[in-house]
Amino acid sequence: MVLSGPPDRLDDALRALAEPRRRAILRLVADQELPAGQIAAAFEVSRTAVSQHLTVLKTVGLLDERREGTRRLYRTRPEGLAELREFLDDLWGSALDTARGLVEEQAGLPAREEVRDAG
Repeated sequence: MVLSGPPDRLDDALRALAEPRRRAILRLVADQELPAGQIAAAFEVSRTAVSQHLTVLKTVGLLDERREGTRRLYRTRPEGLAELREFLDDLWGSALDTARGLVEEQAGLPAREEVRDAG
């Protein structure tokens, strides 16, 4: 897998998503652009705290910010999410391959490589 961003960008994105409020913010702005005030109103923390979460998400490339007059509007950044999804898809694919191998081994089935060689 090749990431288009700096090598530690994926690690930074995963660390950012470890915080539940940041995941909730991404859900809020996944389908619509929202102003910072409306995002902050969805949480029982200070606007300053929400602003810090927005900054982290923007810094790691998961959020886009657009200014409209004095308002700041936020929306998920598809490219940042695509990098994260690619990593998770690769991880999930490897886990499924491992699980399949374990099930086949327990069932006494030949390994996938042996099946290909035999055909």
